[in-house]
Amino acid sequence: MLNKVILIGRLTKDPDVRYLTNGTAVASFTLAVDRTFKDKDGQRGTDFINIVAWRKTAELCGQYLTKGRQTAVCGRLQSRSYDAKDGSKRYITEVVADEVTFLGTASGSSQGQAMQQGGAQMAPTVNDDDNFGIPMDGFSEIDDMDVPF
Repeated sequence: MLNKVILIGRLTKDPDVRYLTNGTAVASFTLAVDRTFKDKDGQRGTDFINIVAWRKTAELCGQYLTKGRQTAVCGRLQSRSYDAKDGSKRYITEVVADEVTFLGTASGSSQGQAMQQGGAQMAPTVNDDDNFGIPMDGFSEIDDMDVPF
């Protein structure tokens, strides 16, 4: 079976980075991704996709990503549910990032010149391949209070 998602878009706001009680970093952010087709008025729609990054990837996203920054995310689609405080059941679909590539800069940002080297745009990629022996599926240790959204 295959569950692979690849997205390129712009951040709608700065990432929210939090730390679980065991010290694991979790970053959540929303990526605005333009649709490939136009509607009857000639306008492209936009999808707003929730992204969650873990551990070192989360820390680096919090350090380098800002609102408006163009970013590529590779990961997997995940659906889950939880019971809200009011007793209703809530459903969440999000992309769990395995790899994040920092592309352009925020629109109108002067940071672009700092990211340029030899006329080529630098695109650092971070991932959790080196997870220091921690299982990537760390959701068994997370409860409802740790939900990033």
